[in-house]
Amino acid sequence: MAPGQKDILPRFTIILFVMALMAIAVIAKAGFIMFAERGYWEEVADRFVKENVVVHPNRGNIISSDGKLMASSLPEYKIYMDFLAGGKEKDSLLMAHLTEICEGLHQILPDRSAEAFRKHILQGRRKKSRNYLLYPKRISYIEYKQVKELPVFNLSKYKGGFHELAFNQRKKPFGSLAMRTLGDMYPDMAQGAKNGLELTYDSILRGTDGITHRQKVMNKYLNIVDKPAVDGYDIITTIDVGIQDIAEKALVDQLKNLNAVWGVAIVMDVATGDVKANVNMTRGGDGNYYEMKNLAVSNLMEPGSTFKTASIMVALEDKYITPDYEVDTQSGIVNMHGSWMRDWNWHRGGYGKIDVTRILEVSSNVGVSSIIDKFYRDNPQKFVDGLRRMSIDKPLNLGFVGEASPRILGPKERYFAKTTLPWMSIGYETQIPPIYILNFYNAIANNGVMVKPKFVKAIAKDGDIVEEYPTEVVNPKICSDTTLTQIRTILQKVVSEGLAKPAGSKQFNVSGKTGTAQISQGAAGYKSGGVKYMVSFCGYFPSEAPKYSCLVQIEIPHGPASGGLQAGSVFSRIAERVYAKHLYRDLAHAKDSTAILVPDIKNGDIKEAAYVLQALNVSNNGSSLKGEGPIWGKAQTSANYATFEKVKKSKSLIPNVRGMGAKDAVYLLESMGLKVHLTGVGRVTAQNMTPGSSFKKGQTITLTLNH
Repeated sequence: MAPGQKDILPRFTIILFVMALMAIAVIAKAGFIMFAERGYWEEVADRFVKENVVVHPNRGNIISSDGKLMASSLPEYKIYMDFLAGGKEKDSLLMAHLTEICEGLHQILPDRSAEAFRKHILQGRRKKSRNYLLYPKRISYIEYKQVKELPVFNLSKYKGGFHELAFNQRKKPFGSLAMRTLGDMYPDMAQGAKNGLELTYDSILRGTDGITHRQKVMNKYLNIVDKPAVDGYDIITTIDVGIQDIAEKALVDQLKNLNAVWGVAIVMDVATGDVKANVNMTRGGDGNYYEMKNLAVSNLMEPGSTFKTASIMVALEDKYITPDYEVDTQSGIVNMHGSWMRDWNWHRGGYGKIDVTRILEVSSNVGVSSIIDKFYRDNPQKFVDGLRRMSIDKPLNLGFVGEASPRILGPKERYFAKTTLPWMSIGYETQIPPIYILNFYNAIANNGVMVKPKFVKAIAKDGDIVEEYPTEVVNPKICSDTTLTQIRTILQKVVSEGLAKPAGSKQFNVSGKTGTAQISQGAAGYKSGGVKYMVSFCGYFPSEAPKYSCLVQIEIPHGPASGGLQAGSVFSRIAERVYAKHLYRDLAHAKDSTAILVPDIKNGDIKEAAYVLQALNVSNNGSSLKGEGPIWGKAQTSANYATFEKVKKSKSLIPNVRGMGAKDAVYLLESMGLKVHLTGVGRVTAQNMTPGSSFKKGQTITLTLNH
């Protein structure tokens, strides 16, 4: 071995040993970082190295037709503390202000005491947690801003340690009002909408995601926007918050009275098809009523007697009958192809021989079914074609999830027994969602023009209208003008003289039709498990110039059932309140022909009084009263004319100011040098100095005023 090799070997061994120690240290440190400090370094990575970070846009608002915010995305926050941020300086500051911080948190979030906050914060400090949840619940933006103003928390998150996690939440300022129409979002809004307008217009409301990345620039880390997020558009609905509230309260009150299973109330603008209210209430397990499902568009039900109007219109349009065509309903019960057809009052002897108008007024099953069976028995498809000609079964494609379409099937699509046609004519053997029934009656009110129900009227961005949705015509003419005039006259009499009187109003005329139907229990028929009923009323108001149409449908678990009383009374309450709120009459129509329209006029400055009357277009003789300054006199009025008479005034004698107002009396007397003391209010009825007597300047005159 060479002389120097003995020295190299130990050195080499030492170097290997040191390198092994270093390798072990590196591995140990890496393991420590990977496991013990994993959370910390993940936060650092998230904080400083972020590529292609998705930035979610703000979801658009849903706004009512009267400009009220019905749904909006508002931020909520979870608040955290990094107890290692800011080092010893922050820690000292935290302990110095701990009492103030805890008291402040208690004031902002009062469900937790200041002492509880103190214990919780000290626990996090002992753990030296870097992401310590300060409060278990999400807090609002306002609460977050208040918390952010507390000592230490008002520092940057790198110095003070306070930081937050933001969540976008969908809020409805009016609570459950129109909830099923508006729809719901998933708890994680990134997953999108569940139903309602939120889902139908999701692509418009959602907006477009943006992308950012984090980059160090000039020794600072900045969020660099690669693609900006585009906020969603707002949608302006046709819903009127006032009308929705009116309809909901009227319906829920009746549902509670009847212990009903569910109820629907829809209000529509006749000309435009704008749905002003859509109430869908179902009884919950606690006995209260909630918006659980959009029954107006999804509920397929046999419509009952509201369908009789369509049946009679088909026969009128085909010229088989006229409003005075008579039918012998006998004693209210007839054998119809082996099955008994009954009127509601058959046990009282029925109605006997009555005309078509009276048939609808009293909602005679026998009358309607006898007409349809007589004229369409040999060709039931012609009756079905007549219904389809009026577009009562045409799908409206409103865009809601779970939306149903009418099922009115003719002999070409289904088996037709001999009893099918007569029972179909009175609202059985068919299934129609509530909004289709309303849309049909709305067409009658709209001079035969059927328009598509509309829930959204416009799209807006930053307050500006981007797109408007026009009214869509489904059928420009559902029937001839003759049939339309006949059926409108009949529907008005149904309310004024028939079973639908509870739906009427003393303030204006109402037109419409009641409906009372037994609800089928499926394969078990109509009797199994007790009889359930659907009561309804569908109509429009005012009859002469219809502005709104409305449908009320209620399912009750037992009898007695009356569409006119139980549903019609709800319609009446809705109609009267909507009319009072939204429909205005010309004040000229409110004038009482026996009233005196010339106002009561006080004595005094008759020139001013004449000027006022001329502005009010009240005839008077004041046109001759000209000149500078006031002209004193008396006034007399008749039914439609005012007469003024000048009174001479002496500068040295007390004037007669009886009948004057305080202003004119004081002005006149003080201009003559007198001091005036007033008692009472109104016009002068007495004065303590006799008119025509002399006086001295500076004297006090007392005037007594009364109404």
